Amino acid sequence: MAAHRILIVEDQREVSRLLRTSLETLEHKLEIVEIPSGEEALLDSSRNRVDLLVADYRLPGISGIELMLKVRGFHPDAKIILITGLTDPKVRREVANAGADAFFIKPVPIADFLDAVERALGLVETILPPEPIAPLEEEADETRRTLPDLLAGLRQNLEAKAVLLYDDGGRILARAGELPDSNAEVTLTVSLMSILSAGQKIISLLETASTAAWHIFRGEHYDVLFAPVGTAHALLVVGEKLTDKNKVLEAMQLLADSRQALLQALEAIGASVALVEPAAPAGKKAAEEVRTEPLEDLEPLLKAKKKLKPQELDAFWEEAVDKTKAPTKPDMLSYEQAKQLGLTPEVEGQKK
Repeated sequence: MAAHRILIVEDQREVSRLLRTSLETLEHKLEIVEIPSGEEALLDSSRNRVDLLVADYRLPGISGIELMLKVRGFHPDAKIILITGLTDPKVRREVANAGADAFFIKPVPIADFLDAVERALGLVETILPPEPIAPLEEEADETRRTLPDLLAGLRQNLEAKAVLLYDDGGRILARAGELPDSNAEVTLTVSLMSILSAGQKIISLLETASTAAWHIFRGEHYDVLFAPVGTAHALLVVGEKLTDKNKVLEAMQLLADSRQALLQALEAIGASVALVEPAAPAGKKAAEEVRTEPLEDLEPLLKAKKKLKPQELDAFWEEAVDKTKAPTKPDMLSYEQAKQLGLTPEVEGQKK
């Protein structure tokens, strides 16, 4: 029996290698070919047999769905497995409804992937019917994804070296990958917490519950993106060329799209993610606490058309002082009482 020919089309080398290595564990005759682009895959499929196509949705050039349709033009009986790491619900529904035999969200669950391969190629006998591909429900699907899964997917999509999720105490709740300089992790964490605290203060001053604050740093060897997730957590992305014009826009969109999934995953582990009410600006609050009554006493002074003489100003303030009630708290002294007890500072040239 001829070996089944499997075409893996994936531009991320580590993902392609992982899929190939997992397929090699199956006890079947398989010819496995790895190709990094859709155009090369089209050329190969026009010349060679394809029993199973495993393709990423996002490829250089044509998409995985376009590749699927063209490959089936050459090989109508070819089986198709699509994979994607994108969190955009529209993209994921498109993949789910594209007509593939199976599809998976990155990071790909290897056991399920191998089972789908064996089913597609008819390599196993089972009394269970193949599981249909159901349209994705955004809320239901995202709730099942764990923090490590979400961070691993973001790391793959952003081609980052590391993605870390912090709480507001500086603790790392989940991570995917390692920082280029592990020795600088503590210093970096302390600095990031200062940034997070300062950002929350600015958001409070703006009187908004929004957490759409982005911090972008370009480095010589790697770049850093830092973005709040809710009011008590933040996401750190470290990688090369993250601040390039096109890539930074893509990264910001991916992080924004994944925020709700991250919040749901945090809630699943019991983390508090409730938004706080915006605090009143300190100056405004202080003014309200100092005096809440209308400033009617000042109106005669402010509305005076003529220039007041010093004697008139003194008379105004003396009258205002007389109207002011003395403090009633027993633990407070007036200035005159303090003076009588000898508790006031001495003035130079003044006799005791």
